[in-house]
Amino acid sequence: MPLPAKHFIVCAHYIRSVIDYVGVIYLDLTHTSAAALALFAGLGTWLITALGAAAVFLYKRSRPKNLKLLLGFAAGIMLSSSFWSLLMPALDEAEALGSPFPALPLCAGFALGALFIWAAEKLARRSGCLAGEGSSSCRAMMLALSVTLHNIPEGLAIGLAFGAVGAGVPGASVMSAFSVALGIGLQNYPEGAAVSIPLYCDGQTRLKSFMYGQLSGVVEPIAALLGALVVHWTQRLLPWSLAFAAGAMFFVSVHELIPEACERSERAPYLAAGCVTAGFAIMMMAARFA
Repeated sequence: MPLPAKHFIVCAHYIRSVIDYVGVIYLDLTHTSAAALALFAGLGTWLITALGAAAVFLYKRSRPKNLKLLLGFAAGIMLSSSFWSLLMPALDEAEALGSPFPALPLCAGFALGALFIWAAEKLARRSGCLAGEGSSSCRAMMLALSVTLHNIPEGLAIGLAFGAVGAGVPGASVMSAFSVALGIGLQNYPEGAAVSIPLYCDGQTRLKSFMYGQLSGVVEPIAALLGALVVHWTQRLLPWSLAFAAGAMFFVSVHELIPEACERSERAPYLAAGCVTAGFAIMMMAARFA
C-alpha cells in the first residue's frame, strides 16, 4: 500500500536533519573540519571534471567540419556558464553584501577578465611561444586558461559554503553546502569534455587533451580550501572573481571559438549557430536545475 505524500516529506526532512546532525558532530570533533569538508568536496568536483575530460578517450577523431561544430558547442557551454554560473551568482552575492552599486563589481570584474585574456594572448604571441604551432596552440591555451579561471571562483563558492557552516552562520548547513558542490560538479562534466574533445580534434594527442581538460579543474579543491579558511575575506572578493571569470570565458568564446566554428560554413550556415544554441541550453539546464 503506497505511503501518503506527507510521509515522504517527513522522511525527506528526517534524512536532511540526520545529514546536518552528522555534519555538526564532524565539525565538533575536528578543528579543521570545515576546511577538510571543503577540500573533500572540491576534490569531488575536480574528479567530475576529469571524468568529463576522459570522454576524449572514447571519441574518434572527426573531420574539420565536425571540429567546428564541437567548437560551437563548447562556445555555447562557456557562454551559458559565464551567465548562469558566474554573473547571476555574482549579482546575488553583491546584493547580499549590501553593496550600494551591485552592478559595479560585475562590470569591472567582467571587463578585467576579458582584458586579462586579451593581454595573455598578446603576450604569448609576442614571446614567440606559439611560433610553429599556429592557432591550434593558441586556442588550446586560451580555452584551458578561461575554464581554469572560471573554476577558481566556483571553488571559492564551495569553500564559502562550508566555511559558513564552520563559522556558525545562521541558515548555513552541511546539506546546503554539499548541494552547492553537487551543482558545481554537474556543470564541470560538460566543461571538461568541452576542453578535451575540441583539442583532440584540433590535432592534440588524447593524453594531452585529457591533461588540459582535467587540469582546468585542479584549481577547484585549492580554491575551496582557501575559501573555507579565509571565509570573511573571500566573501567580499567573490563578486569580483566571479565576474572576472565570466569576462574571461565570454572573451574566449566570442573571440576564438565562435569565429572558428562559423568559418567556411556556407553549406550549412545555421549549423554552427545551432551547436552554440544547443551548448548554451544544455549548460543552462545543468546550472539552473542541478
